[in-house]
Amino acid sequence: MAKQGFFDIQLNGYMGVDFHKDDLTTAELRTVCEHLKSHGVDMILATITTEHIAKMAVRLANIVKAREQDAFVRKMIPGFHIEGPFLNEQAGYRGAHPADAIHPANADEMKRLLDAAGGLTKLVTLAPERDAGFAVTKMLAAQGIKVAAGHCDPSLDQLNAAIDAGLTHFTHLGNGCPMQMHRSDNIIQRALSLHEKLWLCFIADGAHVYLPALGNFLRSCDLNHVVVVTDAISAAGMGPGRFQLGRWDVQVGKDLVARAPDGSHLVGSACIMPVAVKNLIEKVGLTEAQARKLTVTNPRKSMGM
Repeated sequence: MAKQGFFDIQLNGYMGVDFHKDDLTTAELRTVCEHLKSHGVDMILATITTEHIAKMAVRLANIVKAREQDAFVRKMIPGFHIEGPFLNEQAGYRGAHPADAIHPANADEMKRLLDAAGGLTKLVTLAPERDAGFAVTKMLAAQGIKVAAGHCDPSLDQLNAAIDAGLTHFTHLGNGCPMQMHRSDNIIQRALSLHEKLWLCFIADGAHVYLPALGNFLRSCDLNHVVVVTDAISAAGMGPGRFQLGRWDVQVGKDLVARAPDGSHLVGSACIMPVAVKNLIEKVGLTEAQARKLTVTNPRKSMGM
């Protein structure tokens, strides 16, 4: 039996192709999938991020239509990760998500996105504190869709209540939060304290989380509940240059880090999974088996696939 490849549950684009293009084609998706396969990736969740609901619905439907035309693309992209728009709108927590499109969770709008995704939604990231009564979390969980906290600042009580309602994951922990927070009572520490109840996801590019800090985080966790993602955008695998992520014009420098044009903050990642694995082994100190667990085995387990 062939060795299983990586499963990246958060990928926004690759090798010059942005999944947020309104005219994304099957040929472009095929190119993405071929490059991913050459980098050892077997599957991804195509990730669509915050925009006005109508735009998000169009982008989801475009990918559904494109993947229907190619069996290889369908196999490589078994579903979607919808990240937003039900996030915490405060500066720092919203990250690169456009403030004018962020708003509290709404069941009718969530249903519209799910319909546009053609039943392929596997994971939704939202802010638990912006989901009144955890109604959307409960709705998604009832349909077997995994729900992640992300770009959020819930209290520990709110996180626990969201878990009781069906929350299962935490999206790119250590990101989607301000650079400066309370030194101990902050969302990172709250999530880490619940590592036995949540799948904690991390970006291992060395830019989103300082790698020595990532090592500290992982040593405080049960690795059986950790997933590593790339959060890659169209810049991934392309080298320095200017790229797109939805509204964003992204600048990638010689350090291969994707930033806003003014350099003020990160906008997704230009990392490919083999580089993330190399970081985990050579700079964080994991064994090869542990790195495979976080990038191959655990993503499948976390998504029930």
